[in-house]
Amino acid sequence: MAPNQTQFEQMVRAYSAELYRYAYWLSRDRFAAEDLLQEAFARAWKAWPELRDRTSAKAWMITILRNEHARGFARKQLDIVDQDPDELELPVVPSGAQGLEMEQMIRTLPLTYREPLMLQVLGGFTCSEIAGILGATEGAIMTRLTRARQALRGELLGAETRRSVR
Repeated sequence: MAPNQTQFEQMVRAYSAELYRYAYWLSRDRFAAEDLLQEAFARAWKAWPELRDRTSAKAWMITILRNEHARGFARKQLDIVDQDPDELELPVVPSGAQGLEMEQMIRTLPLTYREPLMLQVLGGFTCSEIAGILGATEGAIMTRLTRARQALRGELLGAETRRSVR
């Protein structure tokens, strides 16, 4: 393992809980906070060699996290402006047949995505706890959770389209 990678992983382990709390405070949503943190870590990894003073890594990460949140907020503002007001309705919580459909969609996810998602949603475990349970890194778990949510979003949009065509 490269020294840069080892140092970066140590920084991630040392500050991930505090950074997650900050991301949650910014977004007020658990999943958005995880996505935000994942994006911030990805940006940080790309810029890691440029960081001269490793002792300021926490402040540097907070800045990246804040900037990433601002970028996401700007993208959402643009998306909202482009949308029709009728499309801004909140999704209905699935029940009955829709609940069964959701369960079937979750079952179609690959096990590598389904398992961490179920541990998080049903078990209430944090990313680090899931990583410990599954023997993976936190970064890998965050990626799997993001991909699982993206896949479900895509399936839900497809199901809504199919229902509206009927």
